[in-house]
Amino acid sequence: MSAMPSVDSPLYNHPLPKIERWLQSLGCEQQSDALHCWTVNRPNWQAVICLEIEELAVCYVKAGADGSDIKRSFKYSLSRQDIEDAVFSGP
Repeated sequence: MSAMPSVDSPLYNHPLPKIERWLQSLGCEQQSDALHCWTVNRPNWQAVICLEIEELAVCYVKAGADGSDIKRSFKYSLSRQDIEDAVFSGP
């Protein structure tokens, strides 16, 4: 299989199997009931990442000061590195 596109390349330039492999390499697990969504658990937070039509949507579970979820979205025009830095730095 060919190499991943550059980390500076927009996420929309990455084929879906490579995006899935990237998420797996970051410790994400694909949800069996919603294949476009992935869960990630870190010591201080957990999140659900969904590959939506126009953006990557992230929901940090119970991460708000009041225990509410924090939702963010990132356009696929951002580079893979920018999305990785933003999403995996936590809520």
